[in-house]
Amino acid sequence: MTTAKPYLTGHFTPVADEITATGLTVEGTLPPELTGRLLRNGHNPKPGVTPTHWFKGSGMVHGIRLSGGRAEWYRNRWVHTPALDGAPYMTEYGPDLTASAAGTHVIEHAGRLLALCEANLPFELTPELETVGAYDFDGKLRSAMTAHPKEDPVTGELHFFGSSPFPPFLTYYVSDAKGSITHSAEVPGATAALKHDFALTRRHVVFVEGNVTFDHTEASGIPYSWSDQQPARIGVMPLGEDGARHIRWFSIEPGNMLHVSNAYEDGQGRIVLEGPTVDREGFRLSWNWWVGAPGRGSEPVSRSYTRRWVLDMSAGTVDEHIIDDLPVEFPTLNEAYLGAENRYQYAISFPNEEGLGGYGVVKYDRASGARRIHQVGDARMPSEAVFVPAADATCEDDGYLLTVVSDLKQDASQLLVLDASGLDRVATVHLPHRVSAGLHGSWIPDGAL
Repeated sequence: MTTAKPYLTGHFTPVADEITATGLTVEGTLPPELTGRLLRNGHNPKPGVTPTHWFKGSGMVHGIRLSGGRAEWYRNRWVHTPALDGAPYMTEYGPDLTASAAGTHVIEHAGRLLALCEANLPFELTPELETVGAYDFDGKLRSAMTAHPKEDPVTGELHFFGSSPFPPFLTYYVSDAKGSITHSAEVPGATAALKHDFALTRRHVVFVEGNVTFDHTEASGIPYSWSDQQPARIGVMPLGEDGARHIRWFSIEPGNMLHVSNAYEDGQGRIVLEGPTVDREGFRLSWNWWVGAPGRGSEPVSRSYTRRWVLDMSAGTVDEHIIDDLPVEFPTLNEAYLGAENRYQYAISFPNEEGLGGYGVVKYDRASGARRIHQVGDARMPSEAVFVPAADATCEDDGYLLTVVSDLKQDASQLLVLDASGLDRVATVHLPHRVSAGLHGSWIPDGAL
């Protein structure tokens, strides 16, 4: 008897078909400034397909269109890449950057919707989520692209990188607000360590290399594993044309970080970086869940606790410590504060290794140290909470959090709109079928398209 893979069961059970539904039922009142699309991506293999790793599942984008207090439509579409029809990533000519799962994130930049997966080129989608095709920034993107680019809230530039297990290990790119790549540079000193996310401050780019690195013996199709021999480091690179030449690497304690909460320069010129991290045991439990191996945690992330690093550039030192003991992932913030000192950030809380604690939407007040949790209820799992500013906002947390909840008891899903200030429920949109738990997404206001 074989045990079903955890990423194909429960909240992660794939959706079997593509549908479109209009005139969705709304409880409560949708704020009028919510005029646009909430898009969310995640791994959703076709029926009958069992990928060897959670991250190998084909990407499916779910979209919910809101306008004038109404929920106009819901639709879900696979990202139609060559990999959806079985094309291999590795060929006799090397990697095929178009053979993408395209299942990690979906963003808008310069009016284009892009589905992202860090080992591949982006895939462009229409506003109705149909696949246009691979996008390489008019031939200027010659590597893979991270699934976590950062848009500078001041300039509108998109900063991103391509990571590879082979030299060049790390290539940094900048696209202007109109979608043209204006700068690229190979980053010296980088290694084959996994680099899933990074940070942008007002003056620096911050890369993180943990203890997870390329391992050609890993059989799951995602060739990475924990290595005590791989040093954990933070690389700090000044912004600008000549920045790569001046990158500095700082040693940090062992661990691995998938997602950055934020980073900024404080009043003393130090760089403050925060994000959930796992230790060796947390990575082992998480990885075993991702591949469906024995000895796994009850959740896709185990022992994932928020850590803060403070890098003193003058002294060349790093102070770091875990600042919260709640297992969390998918950190978000008001993106107007990306790269600047933020007071508030949000995350999704997970049960601990014993399955205790439940799921919730978490709000951190970094000034007071307070933590507030909106519990979503039994057998209900929220997605990453996307922040949308309120009209005429005056405070950082004037806005709304949008999260799609998977409800196993009802075999249903809802879009939950929370007040980002107090985490009270503002509105619920009932979706036409249960949406499988996924990864990352974006709010795309109508004006962006």
